[in-house]
Amino acid sequence: MRKYILGLVVIVTLGVFLSCKSTKTETTEDNELSAYIMVYFKDDDHSLHMALSTDGYSFTDINKGNAIVAGDTIASQKGIRDPHISRGPDGAFYVVMTDLHIFGKEKGYRDTQWERPGEQYDWGNNRGFVLMKSYDLIHWTHSNFLFDEAFEGYENIGCAWAPQTIYDPKEKKMMVYFTMRMNHGLTKLYYAYANEDFTALISEPKLLFEYPDENIQVLDADISQMPDGRYCMTYVAQERPIGIKTAFSNNINKGYEYNPEWIDQEPGSCEAPNVWKRIDSDTWVLMYDIYSINPHNFGFVETTDFKTFKNLGHFNEGLMKTTNFTSPKHGAIISITKKEASLLAKHWGISLSL
Repeated sequence: MRKYILGLVVIVTLGVFLSCKSTKTETTEDNELSAYIMVYFKDDDHSLHMALSTDGYSFTDINKGNAIVAGDTIASQKGIRDPHISRGPDGAFYVVMTDLHIFGKEKGYRDTQWERPGEQYDWGNNRGFVLMKSYDLIHWTHSNFLFDEAFEGYENIGCAWAPQTIYDPKEKKMMVYFTMRMNHGLTKLYYAYANEDFTALISEPKLLFEYPDENIQVLDADISQMPDGRYCMTYVAQERPIGIKTAFSNNINKGYEYNPEWIDQEPGSCEAPNVWKRIDSDTWVLMYDIYSINPHNFGFVETTDFKTFKNLGHFNEGLMKTTNFTSPKHGAIISITKKEASLLAKHWGISLSL
């Protein structure tokens, strides 16, 4: 039973709250896709970062490696993690993030290591997400969503992590899918639907995927629709080493069939898979966060059939490059139009050749 929603909706520009409404840009239907936007975060600031690319290989941070929206201005825990971006059928961009600061005590945001007792709720033990929506990648509406204040029976939620969005054409709603556990239990993958304004989840979580070994934690799902219409879900299985697997379904929110093959190319542990398509190509890229190395880095593999994967290496150690930032964490990439990329570059004062 739904109880009530905690949410403050404002417009965010450069991390500052504004009272005005954003102006919707013209639709992208007739505009050519010609660039890519990547969202990511960093451990040192727990804030939202963005980088642009015109070729899908070299990425430039739009604010010289600094955050574009500060986590302490939008999150109940004064920090965000795990940002994901997608585009809806309305032409809007949807960003959803974990509402969690793992260094909250060190930063003076709380007196304890975690918001609630670790012996009961385990590592992190956050309770919800930050939801943002924009039509131009510059002006954003923002809302906080906490499960225990939205639904009956979630008072003992252990964590809610790594949310992502995809449009469900059958339900005609944005579907938010995420990692969740209750109390000190194992993490599993769930989904729920958001309201039209993207300020709250309006349906209770349902299980998205059953892993064959119930003793193994699964997390960090990423769903892509393949050329044949089926859905591919990449996710993390916490076996040893922790890595990326796939599951496939004809339905966006159920029926995913387990595939035992590991698809990342790492000897150590990695997480946060994100699949994106190259513009004017039949090639798809899987990007993932290699947290087992220092400094953090992203790894990349390519595929055309979602069965075989070519290793592209890491950022700045192969074909993929960063020009003005290092050590990104838990990123996501989508393609954008020339108009959108040009407006974003102009707003941030960066040079962009399209």
